[in-house]
Amino acid sequence: MSSVVDIYKKYQAQTFPYPSLLKIKKAIGCYIFDTNNKKYLDFVAGVSANSIGHSNKYITDAVKDQLDKYTHVMVYGEYIQKPQYELAKLLSENLPKSLSTSYFTNSGTEAIEGAMKLAKRISGRSEIIYFKGSYHGSTQGALSVMGNEYYKSKYRPLLPNCKQIIFNDIKSLENITKKTAAVIVETIQGGSGFKIAKEDFLIELNKKCKQFNVQIIMDEIQTCYGRTGKLFGFENSPIVPDILCIAKGMGGGFPIGAFISSWENMNKLTFAPKLGHITTFGGHPVVCAAANACLNVLNEEIDFNEVEKLASLLESLLKHEVEIIQTRRIGMMFAFDMTSAERVQKVVKKCLEKGLISFWFLSHPNSFRLSPPLNITENEIRKAADIILSSIKETK
Repeated sequence: MSSVVDIYKKYQAQTFPYPSLLKIKKAIGCYIFDTNNKKYLDFVAGVSANSIGHSNKYITDAVKDQLDKYTHVMVYGEYIQKPQYELAKLLSENLPKSLSTSYFTNSGTEAIEGAMKLAKRISGRSEIIYFKGSYHGSTQGALSVMGNEYYKSKYRPLLPNCKQIIFNDIKSLENITKKTAAVIVETIQGGSGFKIAKEDFLIELNKKCKQFNVQIIMDEIQTCYGRTGKLFGFENSPIVPDILCIAKGMGGGFPIGAFISSWENMNKLTFAPKLGHITTFGGHPVVCAAANACLNVLNEEIDFNEVEKLASLLESLLKHEVEIIQTRRIGMMFAFDMTSAERVQKVVKKCLEKGLISFWFLSHPNSFRLSPPLNITENEIRKAADIILSSIKETK
């Protein structure tokens, strides 16, 4: 008789030769339980997706309530559906006036694809500039603006007129010209060890884009809904994007994304040609209900001063470990550099054995990442630090 692992590996397409193979039974709050009822403290939160933990009551209740009313009824944009327009209005109330209108997708990658199309439609140009070390997804368009050739080379040719420049390098911004439709940028590079954009770099980027009427597409797929200490990561910076892409944390564990711009910009997708961007399941009413509940919980129940206090505590508990050679943090996003990818893999594996979920980075293998739920407690912070320190010691 085949084991669960055999069935999983045979019938479900894989992404990686060595998955952790954790067999999930349930997840509640900041914990995941396996089929043997072993409890794991989740300090990755589904890679920054479960901003307020697992099975949050407000989200669960909102989803159940919507399920009792209706689920999918029509392709996106044809019918007026309360969960969709309420979420769009709520987002507008929490964003600058220039980011007033949302288009809902099924994922962050889909939001990126839509944003790239929108930028071309606004500008009438085709060149997209992106940065070395960036990650925006794995579909054809998003892959074309990924800043890691290792993950791109087997899938070429990709989209033409995509140009890579250097992140945080002001001189590289000279590549922005009147031929450029958009620059796509992350305020924190999510796949490259949480590298944070420098303020002077963003100021110069904004100036250069204004000079040539170039759209700034800001990818906040990993940072949105409070992960950086603000609802949106760009609020920590001196600039406001022309097009904002969000996902992950906005759904409270449900699949959703959005690209957001002004009404004038978004309206360009409705004519010449009409149906300029379409989706069947984007803005699913059940998922929008979850996203509404998630944003309301963050606004009403999360004390971001307390989040910062706890994040600082975790950083302080780990900063004296000599094998952690550098720490990068903003809000509740942590990257810890070690001497090698091998050391990272050993520590992450040992942490899992001890009941703590941590993770690695796609394009920065010498670092491990932590992004726990924002409603984590001090006791859980201290417990995680103890496990990390003992895991480092035991794997030397």
